[in-house]
This record gives sequence, C-alpha cells and structure tokens, in this order.
Amino acid sequence: MKQKYIFGSVIIAVFLGLLVFLFTQSNIKYESNFGSIIASGKTVKAAGVWVKEKKYEADKISDTFSFYMKDETGAEMKVVCKGSAPNNFETATSVVVTGKFEDGYFHATNILTKCPSKYQDQLKTKV
Repeated sequence: MKQKYIFGSVIIAVFLGLLVFLFTQSNIKYESNFGSIIASGKTVKAAGVWVKEKKYEADKISDTFSFYMKDETGAEMKVVCKGSAPNNFETATSVVVTGKFEDGYFHATNILTKCPSKYQDQLKTKV
C-alpha cells in the first residue's frame, strides 16, 4: 500500500515540475522597441510594420524568407525566418514576429500578420 502512495506522489511531483517548466518556457515578453530586443538576447515577440520600400526575399534553395521591419520609433531591423512567407503578408498592416536577435538580424521562428479588418469600412459608413 505504501508503494502506491510513493508512486502516486512521484507522478504528481513530476507533473507539477513539468507544468512549471512549460509555463516558464511559454512566458515570452512582447516588445515593440528594437533597442530593447537587441539588448535582451532572449526570445521575444517583436511588433512592427513591414518596410515595403525594401522588398522581401524568398529563397527557395535555403527555404528562408526575409524582410525588413520598422518599430514604433522608426528603427529598422532585418528579419529572417525559416520557411515561406505567410499568405497575406503583402496586405498586412502590421507584423508580429517571435524569435531572437543574433548575428546582426532577427531570427524569427513564427510570423503573425495583422490585416485590415473587412468590417473597418462598414464601421466608418455607419458612424
């Protein structure tokens, strides 16, 4: 009977330890200033807008997608992501990338585009 309690306690302890570990790993800070992103050296979510004057590049050989992004202060940073461009990238009003600044540019693991709302025009006409 004691072995069941010990085994159950170990299972609960492992589960709680795993829960704490996963919670700390998913706690990513949201930044909109590239200066603090560069200084932190940690994985962050960076918000900004795509610099359309500097075209994006999609390299099929190395399977990378790169573009330049501008933060709220006007600072620009190159973003490189493994994979292809999001489908609605060209129509996006803003971009949120998750990753880390290393080797002079931002290594993104995820790109989230925010597009203009299809209801935005309808709200303007009703007001």
